[in-house]
Amino acid sequence: MYKQVTCQIRDAIATGELEAGDKLPSIRELGRDLSVSLITIKRAYQDLETQGYIVTRHGLGCFVGRVDLEDLRSRTLREIEVKLTGLLREAGKHGISKDDVIDLLNHIEEA
Repeated sequence: MYKQVTCQIRDAIATGELEAGDKLPSIRELGRDLSVSLITIKRAYQDLETQGYIVTRHGLGCFVGRVDLEDLRSRTLREIEVKLTGLLREAGKHGISKDDVIDLLNHIEEA
């Protein structure tokens, strides 16, 4: 669950929905709003801080950090590459070719 929270915040930063300096909800607020444990939100915030997406100012809260969007794009591409590699391997085990996967991607994109 914490990965979902992490991804949602990271995606909001990537799309510009959240910008550098924006204050994030407190751990309690976000936990309550999402009906998620405080430990889950705390872990997500810690991961985001470790990755440089947010900064914590003690007594003030968590804020979006200055994020290099090109670096964020590169990181995301690497993550997608890992996932696609796994998907292609899994597809191959079931006789599904790379071209079949590409056709599927094109179909999804058209939908």
